[in-house]
Amino acid sequence: MSLRVTQSMMSNQLLRNVSNNLGRMNTLQDQLSTGKRINAPSDDPVGLTFAMRYRSELGANDQYIRNVDSAKSSLDFTDMALSQVGDVLHRARELMVKGADGTQPQAGYDAIKLEIDELFNQLVEIGNSKFNGKYMFNGEQTETQPYPTTALSNTDPDDLKAYHVATDTQQIKFELAPGMKLAVNLTGNDIFGMPVDPTAGPDADNDNMFDIFRRASEALAEGNHEEVSNLLGNMDSRINILLEQRAEVGARSNRIDLVAGRLEDISLNLTAIKSKTEDADLAFVITNLKMEENVYQASLSAGAKLIRPSLVDFLR
Repeated sequence: MSLRVTQSMMSNQLLRNVSNNLGRMNTLQDQLSTGKRINAPSDDPVGLTFAMRYRSELGANDQYIRNVDSAKSSLDFTDMALSQVGDVLHRARELMVKGADGTQPQAGYDAIKLEIDELFNQLVEIGNSKFNGKYMFNGEQTETQPYPTTALSNTDPDDLKAYHVATDTQQIKFELAPGMKLAVNLTGNDIFGMPVDPTAGPDADNDNMFDIFRRASEALAEGNHEEVSNLLGNMDSRINILLEQRAEVGARSNRIDLVAGRLEDISLNLTAIKSKTEDADLAFVITNLKMEENVYQASLSAGAKLIRPSLVDFLR
């Protein structure tokens, strides 16, 4: 039994074929214009799932990289502040060596005392250092000034000075990788020593950096060069502790550099994998697009010949 093919059937089949050719060409044009193989979930549902996962991991990795940058900046600032503290301590030690000389007249001791007092004020200023609007050496209490700015010359017993104050002891930690956190701050207690008990006598021995300046200043005011000489050991102890703190900051900074390198490697690897999953092969796309254009033009040409007969042609 033969099947009768009508003009309507031929026209409908032609339109379907032309539409399919145009759809394939449009898909290739989308890939060429966006550079992506997957532009809609229907293009590759499985590939889209992997691509979204890679994008999520890249986003998290980028956040870790930003955390590393912030941590590195914080440690660099801390190291700079510790360097400034070291400069103050070395200058103070030089002055104390001069003050330990028993041949100095009282006027010489007074001149040394004046500079010691100014170095104390400079030390307090460094202890109240701010970075990005936050106090660096008061633990998690970054909005609170850690040390009072009362000068050594202030003799009011009700006014607390820097050597009476304890800073917050909590560490600020940045998450630099999944499950890996690193402290990026040092507390004032770590750097300047534990505070002096206000109820203790003025001659109570301690290792507080500010109090060493206080005791040296008072000894110089009295011309007590022996006390100044005794305090040199305390000053050397604080300088050694400061060097240890700077070494710790350097070790943390070196670790951050290693973490940063690892995160960069992970970012490159994830980017490459994501590109393989969702990016289009442009050479392949261009080749197939030209082929589909030829097929589309051929289908239009064939359709023009098919639709050409009209009623007038049949009446001839």
